Amino acid sequence: MKQFDVKAEKTLGGNKFYIVPFPAMKAAGISADVSAFVLPIIGAVAPLVGDSMKDREVDLANLDSESAGKSLANALPDGSGDRVESLLKKLLTKHSNVTVEVDGGEAQKLNEDVANEIFCGEVQNMFILAVEVIKVNYSGFFKNLGSQFGGAIEKLLAKG
Repeated sequence: MKQFDVKAEKTLGGNKFYIVPFPAMKAAGISADVSAFVLPIIGAVAPLVGDSMKDREVDLANLDSESAGKSLANALPDGSGDRVESLLKKLLTKHSNVTVEVDGGEAQKLNEDVANEIFCGEVQNMFILAVEVIKVNYSGFFKNLGSQFGGAIEKLLAKG
C-alpha cells in the first residue's frame, strides 16, 4: 500500500530517517499549513531551485533539502514560532510518518521526545528533515505557481 511504503531515506547527525507519505486526507489538511508557511518565504528558497523556476514552476523533487532546510531556518518570519512548531510537529511527529534508527539501533517512530533528543542543539537538521517530508508528500503541489497565484509569486520572488 502506498501510504506504508518508505518513499525517502535521509541520514542526519548519524541517524537514519525513513519517511512514508501521509494518508490522503491528512495530506490535504496539512497542505494548507504547508502553503501558508512556504509561500511567504519562497523568495528565500527560489534561488536554490535553479532552472526549475523557469515559467514560474517550482519542482520540489529537485530541491536540495539541506540547502532548503538551512534557508527555511534562516528565513522564518518574525513572531511565527508557534506556527513553525505546530507545522514541524504535523510534518515530523504527529502522524507517525517518520521512523528513525538512532545511532544504528532499532528503528522507532519519531515522536516528540525522540525528536527533542535527536535535534537538541541541531535544530537545523529538523528543518532539513521537514523539507524531505514535504518533498515526499507535496512534490507536485507547488508546480505552476505563476498560473495559480498570478503576480503574487513575482512579488514574493522580488523580495528574495
